[in-house]
Amino acid sequence: MVQVQQITNGRDFEVAGMVGQPEITERVRLEGIDVPDRAQSPWGEAARTKLKQILGNQQVLLETDIAPRDSKGQRLAYAWQGGKLVNEELVAEGYALAVPHLPNHKYDRRLARAQDRARALGLGIWNPQQPMRSTPVEFRNQEGSGKG
Repeated sequence: MVQVQQITNGRDFEVAGMVGQPEITERVRLEGIDVPDRAQSPWGEAARTKLKQILGNQQVLLETDIAPRDSKGQRLAYAWQGGKLVNEELVAEGYALAVPHLPNHKYDRRLARAQDRARALGLGIWNPQQPMRSTPVEFRNQEGSGKG
């Protein structure tokens, strides 16, 4: 178990108490999901707020998959809090998209099922009254090219 220190956005947070380095803070990215960019109003801030509600200042159990870090060296993990898979909870409530990230695939089916359910129920980003019109990747690409 590690202590959550700060929520950066809807899928990144900082923890302290990693084995062998209890005084060092490390950034963790939730694996198998993508969340709206914070500039993607209102979904990005909603995802951050939801993650803060779930994890804010609490202890969390981190589980890694085949590749524990991304190409930039950031820790990738599935987070467990109160017996629930946080990654799945965010997808199930419509705050995140299930996005496979090979070689990691441990919970891909579980996340896909949660997304199918959220979409069918019109939750969060799937709300037909206010749907998210572009994926986080599409939005970031637009922003990066000066179109957004």
